[in-house]
Amino acid sequence: MRERVRQRERERGPGPRAGYELCFERRQTFVERQYQGKVVVWPHEREWDVSRQGKIMWFLHPGAYKDTCLQDWYVFVQEIPKVSGKHRHQGGLVIFALEGEGTTTMDEVPHHWEAGDLLILPVKEGGVVHQHFNRRQDGQSSFWLAFINDFIWDHVGSEMEQLELSPLWLEQQGEARGR
Repeated sequence: MRERVRQRERERGPGPRAGYELCFERRQTFVERQYQGKVVVWPHEREWDVSRQGKIMWFLHPGAYKDTCLQDWYVFVQEIPKVSGKHRHQGGLVIFALEGEGTTTMDEVPHHWEAGDLLILPVKEGGVVHQHFNRRQDGQSSFWLAFINDFIWDHVGSEMEQLELSPLWLEQQGEARGR
């Protein structure tokens, strides 16, 4: 006589969250942050960072800060003691000069600026090669504030290539190796 084999089937539990549910949750989180995120960002809440492009303080950064109501902007101050790094990206960046005076080269064309001026890096196929120079005669740094929208950054196919490193970055890297 043949034995009868019984198999027990489990009820299917909840599977991985599906695309729609993830979309719905992401939207809810986005809206909640719009209502509850901070609307004032104080400089003492952020830190200066020495990067290959120079000394930068990020006020808004979609990947780094999740505490503000505005979620899709990069906003940062850059200090320019003498010269920044040099890089290329598709543009779409707005720079407001806060203090001092300088020159920004865009595709090797110099553009002079001083506190209160607005520079606009155009969106351009192949990108815009740019670098920033301090022209102050008193030995003090110049400062500017930059704005770039994440939508523009992501959707124009922006890439970024570092062409020259910031002297501050090179100095910091040398000190790190010397320890």
